[in-house]
Amino acid sequence: MPGTHDGESTDVLVLRQKVHGIDVGEYAAALRERLPDESITVARTPAEERAAIRDAPVATGVVFDEQLLEYADDLELFAGVYAGYDHLPLSAFAERDVAVTTASGVHGPNVAEHVVGAFLAFARRFFEARRRQEKREWRHLRSHELAGSTVAVVGLGAIGRSIVERLDGFDVDTVGVRYTPEKGGPTDEVHGFDDIHEAVRDAEYVALACPLTDETEGLVDAPVLRTMRPDAVLVNVARGPVVDTDALVDAVRSNHIRGAQLDVTDPEPLPEDHPLWNLENVFVTPHCSGHTPEYYQRTADIVAENVRQARETGEWNDLRNQIDLS
Repeated sequence: MPGTHDGESTDVLVLRQKVHGIDVGEYAAALRERLPDESITVARTPAEERAAIRDAPVATGVVFDEQLLEYADDLELFAGVYAGYDHLPLSAFAERDVAVTTASGVHGPNVAEHVVGAFLAFARRFFEARRRQEKREWRHLRSHELAGSTVAVVGLGAIGRSIVERLDGFDVDTVGVRYTPEKGGPTDEVHGFDDIHEAVRDAEYVALACPLTDETEGLVDAPVLRTMRPDAVLVNVARGPVVDTDALVDAVRSNHIRGAQLDVTDPEPLPEDHPLWNLENVFVTPHCSGHTPEYYQRTADIVAENVRQARETGEWNDLRNQIDLS
Protein backbone atom coordinates (compact mmCIF):
# COMPACT_ATOMS: atom_id res chain seq x y z
CA MET A 1 0.00 0.00 0.00
CA PRO A 2 1.54 3.35 -1.01
CA GLY A 3 2.68 5.47 1.92
CA THR A 4 2.71 2.69 4.52
CA HIS A 5 5.75 1.11 6.11
CA ASP A 6 6.86 -1.98 4.19
CA GLY A 7 10.16 -2.78 5.87
CA GLU A 8 12.27 -0.23 4.00
CA SER A 9 14.02 2.52 5.93
CA THR A 10 12.12 5.71 6.67
CA ASP A 11 13.59 9.20 6.49
CA VAL A 12 10.45 11.14 7.47
CA LEU A 13 7.59 9.46 9.34
CA VAL A 14 4.16 11.09 9.08
CA LEU A 15 2.18 10.10 12.18
CA ARG A 16 -1.57 9.51 12.39
CA GLN A 17 -3.35 12.85 12.51
CA LYS A 18 -6.41 14.83 11.51
CA VAL A 19 -6.06 18.54 10.84
CA HIS A 20 -9.00 20.58 9.51
CA GLY A 21 -10.51 17.46 7.97
CA ILE A 22 -7.65 17.12 5.46
CA ASP A 23 -6.38 13.60 4.83
CA VAL A 24 -2.84 13.03 6.04
CA GLY A 25 -1.98 11.67 2.61
CA GLU A 26 -2.01 15.23 1.30
CA TYR A 27 0.66 16.15 3.84
CA ALA A 28 2.81 13.20 2.78
CA ALA A 29 2.38 14.13 -0.88
CA ALA A 30 3.48 17.71 -0.16
CA LEU A 31 6.57 16.43 1.67
CA ARG A 32 7.45 14.03 -1.17
CA GLU A 33 7.20 16.89 -3.66
CA ARG A 34 9.65 18.97 -1.63
CA LEU A 35 11.93 16.13 -0.53
CA PRO A 36 12.13 13.80 -3.55
CA ASP A 37 15.27 12.07 -2.28
CA GLU A 38 13.81 11.23 1.13
CA SER A 39 11.71 8.21 2.01
CA ILE A 40 8.37 9.46 3.35
CA THR A 41 6.27 6.95 5.30
CA VAL A 42 2.67 7.45 6.45
CA ALA A 43 1.70 5.46 9.55
CA ARG A 44 -2.06 5.01 9.86
CA THR A 45 -2.14 2.65 12.88
CA PRO A 46 -0.25 2.47 16.19
CA ALA A 47 1.53 -0.66 14.99
CA GLU A 48 2.73 1.09 11.83
CA GLU A 49 3.96 4.01 13.94
CA ARG A 50 5.97 1.70 16.20
CA ALA A 51 7.47 -0.13 13.24
CA ALA A 52 8.40 2.93 11.19
CA ILE A 53 9.75 5.04 14.07
CA ARG A 54 12.59 2.59 14.72
CA ASP A 55 14.88 3.98 12.03
CA ALA A 56 13.23 7.33 11.24
CA PRO A 57 15.35 10.42 11.96
CA VAL A 58 12.31 12.67 11.50
CA ALA A 59 8.73 12.27 12.72
CA THR A 60 5.98 14.81 12.13
CA GLY A 61 2.48 15.10 13.46
CA VAL A 62 0.04 16.73 15.86
CA VAL A 63 0.88 14.71 18.97
CA PHE A 64 3.63 12.34 20.02
CA ASP A 65 2.94 9.53 22.47
CA GLU A 66 5.83 9.51 24.93
CA GLN A 67 5.78 5.69 24.88
CA LEU A 68 6.60 5.86 21.18
CA LEU A 69 10.04 7.19 22.11
CA GLU A 70 10.90 3.71 23.41
CA TYR A 71 10.90 2.55 19.78
CA ALA A 72 12.59 5.64 18.33
CA ASP A 73 16.22 4.56 18.09
CA ASP A 74 17.33 7.14 15.51
CA LEU A 75 14.94 10.06 16.05
CA GLU A 76 16.59 13.47 15.61
CA LEU A 77 13.61 15.76 15.02
CA PHE A 78 9.94 15.90 15.88
CA ALA A 79 8.26 18.43 13.58
CA GLY A 80 4.98 19.51 15.14
CA VAL A 81 2.23 20.56 12.75
CA TYR A 82 0.67 22.96 15.26
CA ALA A 83 2.00 26.36 16.26
CA GLY A 84 1.59 25.40 19.93
CA TYR A 85 3.73 22.82 21.68
CA ASP A 86 2.62 22.68 25.32
CA HIS A 87 0.86 19.34 24.65
CA LEU A 88 4.13 17.64 23.66
CA PRO A 89 6.45 15.63 25.97
CA LEU A 90 9.18 18.26 25.82
CA SER A 91 11.21 16.95 28.77
CA ALA A 92 11.29 13.48 27.22
CA PHE A 93 12.47 14.94 23.92
CA ALA A 94 15.15 16.92 25.76
CA GLU A 95 16.38 13.80 27.56
CA ARG A 96 16.72 12.01 24.23
CA ASP A 97 18.31 15.05 22.57
CA VAL A 98 15.50 15.22 20.01
CA ALA A 99 14.99 18.62 18.38
CA VAL A 100 11.43 19.98 18.27
CA THR A 101 10.00 22.43 15.77
CA THR A 102 6.52 23.88 15.27
CA ALA A 103 4.37 25.06 12.40
CA SER A 104 4.31 28.64 13.63
CA GLY A 105 3.37 30.98 10.80
CA VAL A 106 1.19 28.65 8.75
CA HIS A 107 -1.97 30.38 10.01
CA GLY A 108 -0.86 33.91 9.20
CA PRO A 109 -2.63 34.52 5.86
CA ASN A 110 -5.94 32.82 6.62
CA VAL A 111 -6.41 34.18 10.16
CA ALA A 112 -5.43 37.65 8.99
CA GLU A 113 -8.05 37.45 6.23
CA HIS A 114 -10.61 36.38 8.84
CA VAL A 115 -9.80 39.43 10.98
CA VAL A 116 -9.85 41.93 8.12
CA GLY A 117 -13.07 40.35 6.82
CA ALA A 118 -14.67 40.87 10.24
CA PHE A 119 -13.54 44.50 10.26
CA LEU A 120 -15.09 45.08 6.85
CA ALA A 121 -18.29 43.25 7.76
CA PHE A 122 -18.82 45.57 10.70
CA ALA A 123 -17.75 48.65 8.75
CA ARG A 124 -20.17 47.94 5.91
CA ARG A 125 -22.82 46.47 8.26
CA PHE A 126 -23.13 43.21 6.36
CA PHE A 127 -24.64 41.49 9.38
CA GLU A 128 -27.48 44.00 9.56
CA ALA A 129 -27.98 43.78 5.79
CA ARG A 130 -28.30 40.00 6.09
CA ARG A 131 -30.91 40.30 8.83
CA ARG A 132 -32.92 42.72 6.70
CA GLN A 133 -32.61 40.41 3.70
CA GLU A 134 -34.09 37.55 5.72
CA LYS A 135 -37.11 39.79 6.35
CA ARG A 136 -37.16 40.95 2.70
CA GLU A 137 -36.76 44.49 3.94
CA TRP A 138 -35.35 46.98 1.41
CA ARG A 139 -34.00 49.74 3.61
CA HIS A 140 -30.74 51.62 3.25
CA LEU A 141 -27.89 51.22 5.72
CA ARG A 142 -25.71 53.88 7.24
CA SER A 143 -22.29 52.28 6.91
CA HIS A 144 -18.81 53.13 8.10
CA GLU A 145 -15.39 53.07 6.46
CA LEU A 146 -12.36 51.13 7.55
CA ALA A 147 -10.20 53.73 5.83
CA GLY A 148 -9.00 56.49 8.11
CA SER A 149 -9.59 54.48 11.29
CA THR A 150 -7.17 53.29 13.96
CA VAL A 151 -6.61 49.56 14.41
CA ALA A 152 -5.00 48.04 17.49
CA VAL A 153 -3.41 44.61 17.08
CA VAL A 154 -2.70 42.83 20.37
CA GLY A 155 0.07 40.32 19.72
CA LEU A 156 2.67 40.86 17.01
CA GLY A 157 3.67 37.28 16.27
CA ALA A 158 3.21 35.70 12.85
CA ILE A 159 -0.57 36.23 12.87
CA GLY A 160 -0.42 39.78 14.23
CA ARG A 161 2.17 40.76 11.63
CA SER A 162 0.05 39.22 8.88
CA ILE A 163 -2.94 41.28 10.02
CA VAL A 164 -0.89 44.47 9.86
CA GLU A 165 0.44 43.55 6.41
CA ARG A 166 -3.08 43.05 5.05
CA LEU A 167 -4.21 46.38 6.49
CA ASP A 168 -1.51 48.20 4.55
CA GLY A 169 -3.78 49.10 1.66
CA PHE A 170 -6.66 50.34 3.81
CA ASP A 171 -5.17 53.70 4.84
CA VAL A 172 -5.43 53.03 8.58
CA ASP A 173 -3.28 53.93 11.56
CA THR A 174 -2.02 50.90 13.47
CA VAL A 175 -1.09 50.38 17.10
CA GLY A 176 0.59 47.19 18.28
CA VAL A 177 0.80 45.51 21.67
CA ARG A 178 3.51 42.97 22.47
CA TYR A 179 5.55 41.55 25.36
CA THR A 180 8.69 43.39 24.31
CA PRO A 181 7.66 46.80 22.93
CA GLU A 182 11.30 47.86 22.81
CA LYS A 183 11.70 45.52 19.82
CA GLY A 184 9.29 47.67 17.82
CA GLY A 185 7.17 46.14 15.11
CA PRO A 186 5.26 46.75 11.88
CA THR A 187 2.68 49.05 13.50
CA ASP A 188 2.88 52.83 13.72
CA GLU A 189 3.11 52.59 17.52
CA VAL A 190 4.04 49.73 19.85
CA HIS A 191 3.01 49.35 23.49
CA GLY A 192 3.56 46.70 26.14
CA PHE A 193 0.75 44.62 27.62
CA ASP A 194 0.80 46.75 30.76
CA ASP A 195 0.00 49.75 28.56
CA ILE A 196 -2.98 48.24 26.73
CA HIS A 197 -5.31 51.07 27.73
CA GLU A 198 -3.19 53.53 25.77
CA ALA A 199 -3.18 51.18 22.79
CA VAL A 200 -6.96 50.68 22.55
CA ARG A 201 -8.34 54.02 23.66
CA ASP A 202 -8.47 55.56 20.16
CA ALA A 203 -8.96 52.36 18.15
CA GLU A 204 -12.16 51.75 16.21
CA TYR A 205 -11.02 48.16 15.66
CA VAL A 206 -9.14 45.90 18.07
CA ALA A 207 -7.78 42.49 17.05
CA LEU A 208 -6.58 39.98 19.65
CA ALA A 209 -3.90 37.67 18.24
CA CYS A 210 -1.76 36.98 21.30
CA PRO A 211 -0.95 33.66 22.98
CA LEU A 212 -2.77 32.70 26.18
CA THR A 213 -0.36 33.17 29.09
CA ASP A 214 -0.56 34.24 32.70
CA GLU A 215 -0.07 37.80 31.48
CA THR A 216 -2.76 37.73 28.80
CA GLU A 217 -5.46 35.72 30.58
CA GLY A 218 -8.29 38.16 31.27
CA LEU A 219 -6.31 40.93 29.55
CA VAL A 220 -9.44 42.45 28.02
CA ASP A 221 -11.46 42.96 31.18
CA ALA A 222 -14.14 45.41 32.23
CA PRO A 223 -11.69 48.34 32.70
CA VAL A 224 -10.20 47.82 29.23
CA LEU A 225 -13.66 47.57 27.66
CA ARG A 226 -14.56 50.85 29.40
CA THR A 227 -11.45 52.45 27.89
CA MET A 228 -12.38 51.36 24.37
CA ARG A 229 -14.43 53.68 22.19
CA PRO A 230 -18.21 53.17 22.11
CA ASP A 231 -17.94 52.57 18.34
CA ALA A 232 -15.09 50.07 18.71
CA VAL A 233 -15.23 46.52 17.35
CA LEU A 234 -13.38 43.71 19.12
CA VAL A 235 -12.19 40.66 17.13
CA ASN A 236 -10.74 37.72 19.06
CA VAL A 237 -8.75 35.08 17.15
CA ALA A 238 -6.42 34.43 20.10
CA ARG A 239 -7.94 32.32 22.89
CA GLY A 240 -11.25 32.74 24.67
CA PRO A 241 -9.83 33.42 28.15
CA VAL A 242 -7.91 36.46 26.89
CA VAL A 243 -11.30 38.20 27.24
CA ASP A 244 -13.41 38.39 30.39
CA THR A 245 -16.61 36.93 28.94
CA ASP A 246 -18.99 38.37 31.54
CA ALA A 247 -17.50 41.83 31.08
CA LEU A 248 -17.84 41.49 27.30
CA VAL A 249 -21.50 40.49 27.56
CA ASP A 250 -22.17 43.55 29.71
CA ALA A 251 -20.26 45.81 27.30
CA VAL A 252 -22.08 44.71 24.14
CA ARG A 253 -25.47 44.64 25.86
CA SER A 254 -24.96 48.19 27.05
CA ASN A 255 -23.52 49.43 23.72
CA HIS A 256 -20.29 50.32 25.48
CA ILE A 257 -18.63 48.96 22.35
CA ARG A 258 -20.14 48.60 18.88
CA GLY A 259 -19.75 44.84 18.68
CA ALA A 260 -17.51 41.81 18.66
CA GLN A 261 -16.50 38.97 16.38
CA LEU A 262 -15.47 35.94 18.40
CA ASP A 263 -13.73 33.01 16.76
CA VAL A 264 -12.80 31.78 20.22
CA THR A 265 -14.84 31.91 23.41
CA ASP A 266 -14.67 31.17 27.10
CA PRO A 267 -16.17 28.67 27.68
CA GLU A 268 -15.57 26.80 24.43
CA PRO A 269 -17.60 25.39 22.82
CA LEU A 270 -20.06 28.12 23.68
CA PRO A 271 -23.06 26.56 25.48
CA GLU A 272 -26.35 26.66 23.57
CA ASP A 273 -27.99 28.86 26.22
CA HIS A 274 -25.15 31.40 26.42
CA PRO A 275 -26.29 35.03 25.94
CA LEU A 276 -23.58 35.74 23.35
CA TRP A 277 -25.50 33.66 20.79
CA ASN A 278 -28.45 36.05 20.73
CA LEU A 279 -26.77 39.43 20.72
CA GLU A 280 -27.15 41.09 17.32
CA ASN A 281 -23.86 42.97 17.68
CA VAL A 282 -21.88 39.77 18.31
CA PHE A 283 -20.86 37.39 15.52
CA VAL A 284 -19.58 33.99 16.63
CA THR A 285 -17.58 31.55 14.51
CA PRO A 286 -16.64 28.09 15.89
CA HIS A 287 -12.86 28.47 16.24
CA CYS A 288 -12.40 28.08 12.50
CA SER A 289 -10.28 31.05 11.46
CA GLY A 290 -7.28 28.72 11.35
CA HIS A 291 -8.80 26.53 8.66
CA THR A 292 -7.10 26.72 5.29
CA PRO A 293 -6.73 24.24 2.42
CA GLU A 294 -3.07 25.34 2.30
CA TYR A 295 -2.32 24.08 5.82
CA TYR A 296 -0.27 21.03 4.87
CA GLN A 297 1.43 22.85 2.00
CA ARG A 298 2.76 25.54 4.33
CA THR A 299 3.68 23.04 7.02
CA ALA A 300 5.57 20.95 4.46
CA ASP A 301 7.53 24.05 3.43
CA ILE A 302 8.82 24.43 7.00
CA VAL A 303 9.63 20.74 7.52
CA ALA A 304 11.36 20.38 4.15
CA GLU A 305 13.45 23.49 4.76
CA ASN A 306 14.64 22.09 8.09
CA VAL A 307 15.37 18.61 6.75
CA ARG A 308 17.40 20.03 3.86
CA GLN A 309 19.34 22.27 6.23
CA ALA A 310 20.12 19.38 8.58
CA ARG A 311 21.25 17.21 5.68
CA GLU A 312 23.63 19.95 4.54
CA THR A 313 25.05 20.82 7.97
CA GLY A 314 24.80 17.46 9.72
CA GLU A 315 23.28 19.26 12.69
CA TRP A 316 19.70 19.41 13.98
CA ASN A 317 20.21 22.89 15.40
CA ASP A 318 19.23 26.44 14.46
CA LEU A 319 16.18 25.16 12.59
CA ARG A 320 13.18 27.25 11.63
CA ASN A 321 10.64 27.39 14.50
CA GLN A 322 12.88 25.30 16.75
CA ILE A 323 11.90 25.16 20.43
CA ASP A 324 14.54 25.79 23.10
CA LEU A 325 14.45 22.63 25.24
CA SER A 326 17.29 23.66 27.56
